[in-house]
Formats: sequence, C-alpha cells, structure tokens
Amino acid sequence: MNKVQIITDSCSDLTPELMKQYGIDYAQMRTVYEGEEKPADLAWTPTQVHEFYNIIRGGKRITTTQVPVEEFQRIFEKYLEQGCDIVYIGCSGKQSGSVNTASVLAKKLKEQYKGSQIFCIDSLNACMGEGILVIEAAKLAQNGNSAEEINDVILEKRKDVNEYVTVHSLDSLRRAGRVKGSAAFFGNLMGVKPIIIADLNGEQAAFKKAKGRLNSFKEIVGLMKANIIRPEEQTLYLVHADCSEEEVKQLRDLIRAEIPVKDIYTSYIGPIIGASIGPDAVGIFAYGQRVTFKTGD
Repeated sequence: MNKVQIITDSCSDLTPELMKQYGIDYAQMRTVYEGEEKPADLAWTPTQVHEFYNIIRGGKRITTTQVPVEEFQRIFEKYLEQGCDIVYIGCSGKQSGSVNTASVLAKKLKEQYKGSQIFCIDSLNACMGEGILVIEAAKLAQNGNSAEEINDVILEKRKDVNEYVTVHSLDSLRRAGRVKGSAAFFGNLMGVKPIIIADLNGEQAAFKKAKGRLNSFKEIVGLMKANIIRPEEQTLYLVHADCSEEEVKQLRDLIRAEIPVKDIYTSYIGPIIGASIGPDAVGIFAYGQRVTFKTGD
C-alpha cells in the first residue's frame, strides 16, 4: 500500500508547527492588495499579522483568490513522484472553488500516474474547522490507513465539527459575499455581536446574536459547552484575527472555567479567512454534536 500524503490549503489556518508535527502540506491561495498578488502563507509572524489586519482596520480591502491550478499541479506531482497517494481536504465549496479545481486536475493526474489514488474532499468547513479534519486525516495516515479509508472517515466526520465564531460586525463578511445581506443587517445594530457557525451545507451562517463583546464570548463558550462531545479527550482550537492578548486570555479563561478540555491550542486566523472575516474576529472549534442547522431554516 502506498504512503498517504495529506494536503490542505491556506483556508485551513494550520500553523507551521502543526503541519510539521503531523506531516501535512498545503496548497497556497493568493491575496490581492493594491494590485499586488501574494501567496497566502500561513507561516506569518505576529508583526505581519498585525500589519495585515491594520490595513483592513484602516478601511481598505484585501481580496483573495482560490488555489491556482498550477499550484495544485506542483504540490500533487511532488508527492505522486514519490509514489504517494493523496488526500486533499479543502475549504468548503460554498466559500471557495478550490476543491472543484483540484478534482478536475486529480482526474487527469490519475491517468498519468497509474495506480495512484487522489481523493479531493470538500470539508464543508473553513479555518480550523477545516484544520481539525486535516489533523484527523494526518493521524490516520500516520497510523497506516489507506487513502480510501481516510476519505471515508473524513466524509463521515465533516459535520461533527462545531464552529462558533464572533465578530465585531458582519461588514467584512458581507463585502466578501460570505453572508447574505439580510443576515448582515442584525450584525450592525448598536452593540450587537453576531455568532457565526458553519451550517449543514458549509455556508457561513449568522446563527445567533449577543449584546456586547463579553457576552458574545460567553455565548460561543456556552454553545460549545452544550454541544462538545468527550471534551476531556479533545484539544479545543481557539483562533483570532489579531485580538488583544487580554481578550484572548479572557476567552481562554472562560473556556477553562466551563469546558474540561484536554488542551486549548491558540493561533491566528490566516490571511484568506482573515481578509473575509475582518480584524478582531475570534472562534473556537472542536468535535461535537452533528450540525443540522441550515441557513434559512
């Protein structure tokens, strides 16, 4: 059986440390600012993070592109040449066309590399919701599971990922077309903070609202507490878009007080998700009750 290489994309927001630990590689999307296109590199420093989000705070917009087909070609052939099978886990198809691009290319490459398997999975998630599925797949690969076995497990677990995110407003998401205009409205009322989840179909959905920043933190922690399964066996992932150290600590303390998780891993929301969601967003991710909510219900 061939060795299996797990590949993701810039939307997974995995840190270099996590990718090294689990043997994961990723295909880079692109950011575009003032006409200059750059790879969406997840190995960025706190200074670079702060500079990035300050551009958006200043009222300017950073746009993004999906993974170019040439980038998929490069990274897929890198591992096919080594005799590996590939499982690519990408951002929700509701938010990026990258999975479709990868799937078309995979069909061509399987004809060229006879006997190799390439599975392209729509994670139905983004950010660390995508990332924890990628980690799950990498653990299975390290344990000797085949590409087909990994594909089956991840397809089954996609909607067991629980995402609870809060932002100061939905302006950035609305401008990027990530939420509907009607949903954006209540996020702009005085002091109201929207709570966002990934719905059944992988849409970013404005799910609830809270009055004030602290209450929005309490709300996302309460939702996770109500839905997480076997927290003592899990690492909970906390990601943020250049929030203050005080706010991050405040949220970590709330989690520790309410949910007996094994560990909390804290990192930044990366450039692709960050360009859409805007500065000061914060989210928590873990496995929990199966997601059944659908936008419009």
